[in-house]
Amino acid sequence: MTAAASADEVRTLLERARARRVLVVGDLMIDEWIWGTVSRISPEAPVPVVAVDSHSFTLGGAGNVANNLRALDVDVAFVGTIGDDALGEQARALLRGEQVDDGGVFALAGRPTTRKTRVVAHNQQVVRADWESLAPPEPAVRERMVAFVRSWAQAGHAIILSDYAKGLLSRDLVEAALAAPLVLADPKPANVDLFRGVTLIAPNAHEAAQATGVAIVDAASLERCGRRLLERMECRYVVITRGEAGMALFGRDGERLNIPSVARTVYDVSGAGDTVIATLAAMLSAGAPIERATQLANYAAAVVVEKLGTATARADEILTMVDRARR
Repeated sequence: MTAAASADEVRTLLERARARRVLVVGDLMIDEWIWGTVSRISPEAPVPVVAVDSHSFTLGGAGNVANNLRALDVDVAFVGTIGDDALGEQARALLRGEQVDDGGVFALAGRPTTRKTRVVAHNQQVVRADWESLAPPEPAVRERMVAFVRSWAQAGHAIILSDYAKGLLSRDLVEAALAAPLVLADPKPANVDLFRGVTLIAPNAHEAAQATGVAIVDAASLERCGRRLLERMECRYVVITRGEAGMALFGRDGERLNIPSVARTVYDVSGAGDTVIATLAAMLSAGAPIERATQLANYAAAVVVEKLGTATARADEILTMVDRARR
């Protein structure tokens, strides 16, 4: 069992992370939020009528990974695609507003910017609507992205491959990323083999079970699932996020750690996986041992699930969670 981190140790790692450069490669989205209240049912259909109080847009998908890195003051660049539309320009503006380098973001004609619209009333999601295309980028665009990733990998500290199964990620992009010192991936089960050879993968329990065919129902099946992923992916580490059950670490050299969740109240798990992969990249690139990086990713996840909507964990919030967990 790894000892709990001290505040001084965590503070040092968070400070080191601010000097690191991380590239996010993945499916960029816009999250549209419509917030309101419900006091009646529609006379037109048995559905609630939401009286809208506010309306906002945030970065979603792999964009939320970039947001989480910036919340830790990491230097971030992004590779992905947007549509040649107003929402695409809004996505680019949101990246620039977070001081994310958008030099690797390419606008594609005839393809919409991926948008997820959520209607939330009384802190409960009422409905979600998606606008998206799953078609992969054209070969010429993909070649430009591969060249960008290959060039960036020579000077950066880590690359995160954030897969939301929207058609962006491919084996040639992964192979270009493998030139970086650290490559972390959050793959969807259908695409898991694209990511063979990366440093670390971080699926949730459902995704891990789908990728291996091993239903996680107890400690023994969790162990089988983690070991099978290590073998299949030929990676160094597997971190399985398990919601209220915490996280499990498996390492090629025998590293093994179960970490219980430290969240007291869970309001929303949306985007918690993005927080985990971002924190792991920041801490590993800052020189943290894998066990410590996993612990701190668990603390960061606890911060965001106690907030409503896709959220981020700042350094001071992680330190507060570390202090709370030690009491």
